Formats: sequence, C-alpha cells, structure tokens
Amino acid sequence: MKKLLLATALIVGLVQQSFAAGGGDIFRSSITIDNLEYQFNDEKALSWDTFIYAGYDLNKVYLYSEGEKPKNSKVQSENQLVYSRAISPYWDIQAGIGYDKSENADQTWAVLGVQGLAPYFFETRAVIMLADDGNIGLRTEAEYEALLTQKLILTPSVTLDAYTKDNYEMGIGSGLSNLTLGARLRYEIKREFAPYIGVEWNKNLGNTDKLNPSNETYMVAGLRVWF
Repeated sequence: MKKLLLATALIVGLVQQSFAAGGGDIFRSSITIDNLEYQFNDEKALSWDTFIYAGYDLNKVYLYSEGEKPKNSKVQSENQLVYSRAISPYWDIQAGIGYDKSENADQTWAVLGVQGLAPYFFETRAVIMLADDGNIGLRTEAEYEALLTQKLILTPSVTLDAYTKDNYEMGIGSGLSNLTLGARLRYEIKREFAPYIGVEWNKNLGNTDKLNPSNETYMVAGLRVWF
C-alpha cells in the first residue's frame, strides 16, 4: 500500500508542477475513443479503448481505459491515471496508478511506462506495473496506420501482457499471459468520426491459459471518435 500511496502523491505533485510550469504553452485537452466496438465472438462483447489527456507540450495528464462487457458477464476493465513528461520529440515517460477490474476481483498497481512513435511510425506504449503483493506486470501495445487513401486507413495492432506471479482471483498467470493481434479498416467521414470493421485474434498463454483458456478469432465493427 505504501508504494501505491507514494505513486499517488507523486502524480499529484507532478500534475501541480505541470500546470504551474505551463509558461507560454497553450493548454490542450482531448478525448479519443480509439475503439468502441461490438465483437462477434462467443461472448458477444461490447468493447472500448479510450484515453483522455490534458496539459501542455511537455507535461500532460492521461487517463486510459479499456475493457469489455460480455453479454452475460460483468464489466472487465483496465484503467490508468498517469503523469506524462516529454523526454524527446517523439517519446514521453509516464508514471501513475492503475486499477484493473475483473469479473470477481480487482487489483491496484503503481505504473511506470513510455509512450511514443517507434521507428517506421509504430505508435507504441509499454508499461511496467507493481502490485502490493510484489507481482510485476508488463503491458505493451503497438499499432501502425497505413493510409490506403486519404480517408481509408488500415490499422494493424498487437498487444502482449506478462506477469511474474499467478493471481487466481484476477484470472492471470505468471509468464506470458495474453497475445492479441488485430487489423481494423476505417473510413474517415471526418477525421473526428470514422466507422470501421476488422478482425482480431486473441490467445491466452501459459498459466493464464490454464486458468482461463481462450483462443479465438472474430470479426469486429465499431467507431473511432475524438474531440
């Protein structure tokens, strides 16, 4: 708990510093619903992946949330509140707190990560998470936007999770935990509003697959919206 309280105090202090050190920068904020979609899988899940940010060029605060609501189950989500500091033109370092909710339990984390544009224009985010019980988690994700036309955009993506300990209540096992590959084709009616269709493959790995077997490929359809 001490580690989580320290992380909370750190992010509050850095947020205050961020707003105080804005200088001549313009304050900006944005809400991006990257994916709001229906998954045509066995669970018939409604899924979302969204983030909100507010701040200046060098200092921002981000709120990330992603998860799903299966038709006959409770909401499951992963949420993070982080302070983000630019360390180069293309990369930010981030620190804050995370809160995960499974069907039967929840977990709070201290979070440290990086976000930015990798070579060949892959948008990348990777975070290391530390729980009170000493469990360490790693979550990485990357996507690439291929412009087929000015309005038609193909976005392949990959996410990978791993943990150092089993957590039976949360349904996660030690080692590599989950791999998800996807591809979404969207049409930008406006830049801020784009329906899409796609396909996704989701596979639990190692001990996680023993706790919660999953290996499925399914179609998705949804919207990408930002303002």
